Amino acid sequence: MTTVGKRPALTPRHLTRTADRLSFIYLERCTVHRDANAITAEDADGTTHIPSATIGTLLLGPGTRITHQAMSVLGETGACVIWVGEHGVRYYAGGRALSRSAALLEAQATQWANVRSRIAVARAMYRLRFPDEDPARLTRHELLGREGTRVRDCYRAQAARTGVPWNGRKYTPGDFTSGDAVNQAITAAAQCMYGVAHAVVASLGCSPGLGFVHSGHELSFVLDIADLYKTDIGIPLAFDVAAEAEEDVGSRTRRALRDRINETRLLERCVRDIKSLLLPDDRSSDPGEHVDRVTLQSDRGLNVASGVNYGTDEQEAAIW
Repeated sequence: MTTVGKRPALTPRHLTRTADRLSFIYLERCTVHRDANAITAEDADGTTHIPSATIGTLLLGPGTRITHQAMSVLGETGACVIWVGEHGVRYYAGGRALSRSAALLEAQATQWANVRSRIAVARAMYRLRFPDEDPARLTRHELLGREGTRVRDCYRAQAARTGVPWNGRKYTPGDFTSGDAVNQAITAAAQCMYGVAHAVVASLGCSPGLGFVHSGHELSFVLDIADLYKTDIGIPLAFDVAAEAEEDVGSRTRRALRDRINETRLLERCVRDIKSLLLPDDRSSDPGEHVDRVTLQSDRGLNVASGVNYGTDEQEAAIW
């Protein structure tokens, strides 16, 4: 058996910040290999090289095969890998992404564990989506009602703007083509936004499952974050795509959304919003997401350095 080739491990200095990465790349019916610190996508048309350190989310569609070495470099560079269904509209599985610090995770757990702070974050999310309304005194049920009304109004406004007929939101799980062109575009845009949100949530070290609006699902917080940009980016773009033509709606929506995300620097905005929601103080500017440091919890809320024997003559500390 040959030995594994040795190469220096990537350090936080080599990693592209989450906010500076590309939004997502969708691949299907190809084989994904590794070439140095890039991945390659090989199909009947040839081979395409993709710098792995610049990828936010890699969406792997049907007919895709990926090698162990490709997954290794994607893990080293912090790219989020998600396996999706045809047209990219179903989530099957995902791999972990870049994370160095637990600051945001601990802040998220603290905010989530308290009933008052949990609804405060939910209200802050609503305020980000609809800045012209004050949700300070709204109950959860009232928040849901206001959100539903605003989303319905958004659908009608976009239909009037683009001239696309709108007969309501219709989507049959597992049957992408059952809806009309605009519903297909909305579904495709939503699933891509979930992938982008998942990549940012994971790369910042947050828990995808601890949601403040959604609950009970492993991706509750991902759905929370993706919904922040539904009426601002996802729905208007879906109507734009449907207004152009009814053919190849899924692929055209993905390409248009990718360009819109990069033009609007959505990843940077998403990172900023998550930090402001979970760390609404001076720490939100730099929670040390790339700091590779481990500490130990001591008394009175103090953290002390790890790798130190804190035993005394009377009580020896165990070192593993």
